[in-house]
Amino acid sequence: MDTPRHPLPPGSGRGEAGSGGCRRCPYWAARTKLDTSDGILQEGAENSRRQLLIEAFVSAGRVDNITMVMGLHPQYLSSFWKTQYLLLRMDGPLPYHKRHYIAIMAAARHQCSYLVGLHMGEFLQVGGNPAWLQGLHCAPQKLRNLNEINKLLAHRPWLITKEHIEALLKTGENSWSLAELVQALVLLTHYHSLASFVFGCGINPEEDQDGGHGCRPPSPHSDSSPASDDSMGGSGGKDAMQEVEVLMERMKLLQESQLEEEGITQEEMATRFELEKTESLLVAPSDVADHSLQSNVLCFVEDPEFGYKDFTRRGEQAPPTFRAQDYTWEDHGYSLINRLYPDVGQLLDEKFQVVYNLTYNTIAMHCGVDTSMLRRAIWNYVHCVFGIRYDDYNYGEVNQLLERSLKIYIKTVACYPEKTTKRMYTQFWRHFKHSEKVHINLLLLEARMQAALLYALRAVTRYMT
Repeated sequence: MDTPRHPLPPGSGRGEAGSGGCRRCPYWAARTKLDTSDGILQEGAENSRRQLLIEAFVSAGRVDNITMVMGLHPQYLSSFWKTQYLLLRMDGPLPYHKRHYIAIMAAARHQCSYLVGLHMGEFLQVGGNPAWLQGLHCAPQKLRNLNEINKLLAHRPWLITKEHIEALLKTGENSWSLAELVQALVLLTHYHSLASFVFGCGINPEEDQDGGHGCRPPSPHSDSSPASDDSMGGSGGKDAMQEVEVLMERMKLLQESQLEEEGITQEEMATRFELEKTESLLVAPSDVADHSLQSNVLCFVEDPEFGYKDFTRRGEQAPPTFRAQDYTWEDHGYSLINRLYPDVGQLLDEKFQVVYNLTYNTIAMHCGVDTSMLRRAIWNYVHCVFGIRYDDYNYGEVNQLLERSLKIYIKTVACYPEKTTKRMYTQFWRHFKHSEKVHINLLLLEARMQAALLYALRAVTRYMT
């Protein structure tokens, strides 16, 4: 099937033409609007961003806040749109209303009232049965059977086995086809990860989302959003600048030392991974508050107490480390998805590549910087907290490049995003531009999605063989 070159943004069909977009500040990183005062968008990128936002507005009379924030990185936004449009709007094994219901189930696992409310409206608009929105108990048994794998994908994907796949595919009235299940798995991981992005950037619902389908804004950061930039005068500003210089120096030293470490053994590489994995147990937010589930979210959640648990804890039997080389996206996951759900594998691959390679060669006030080492450290740290190890990566780089406050933020956004606070967002990389912090959130979104997909697709492959 042909994917439109500039697809209409999914989720933009609810507003009336000319209803005027978003007056509430869309996220922590803006005062009254998102502009290019960061200096990160160059002329070509800004023109591309402007064109994308105009197309969104013309098509529906509004631009949602996720689009506004992602619009700081137009190349990524274009790739994201094409993928989400295919998942929700184009031909596929699942009916349209069930796709939106699966999105609701996924977002509810992370208490993301913004996405739940958005897709409740979309579900009704494509002809979904309003009775299903009373809760999961009112949905067909076939959808309810997804609950277990939804729960595991959201919180502990390493526990997914071929038996979970087999249970969903077994012959019967409520059985899934393999093609249907693969589409469902992609939708679930897409919306778990998108919930991470919503919470990581502190995105609020649009004002016109208030009344239509019971979504109560804003998201859990209501006491601090919208936020103005924190002042960093005096020693605070000097300390923040010093953090940038320290990071620059560490990157330079690591690049110089890479040549010296070419002879490092596999045993030493494995030891460094285990050390980083163990140290990640100690990285936990100290200022989180429990958020009570809103009724319009709680009704879609079974076993709400089930959440992320560190991949390995002292004194507990840990599952084996997932060696990335044994089941890679490039060699295994990509081809499996493309075989069972044509075209989406190509778009996912493009999206992973775009965000992994996205760079403006800047760090805070510095230009002409090779940031590949830093981007790789962030990506691999996300995979590390989900138990995935790259044999050829030196995990000592993670400790050198990612300060503790950044590790806390990354782990919170990737593993239990509903606990993210504005303070976490402001505490790391205090002298970096907001667009750079959004860039980090895009890396987190895609690294998390790929990690969960690898576990799920490995289970599918084992079932098939």
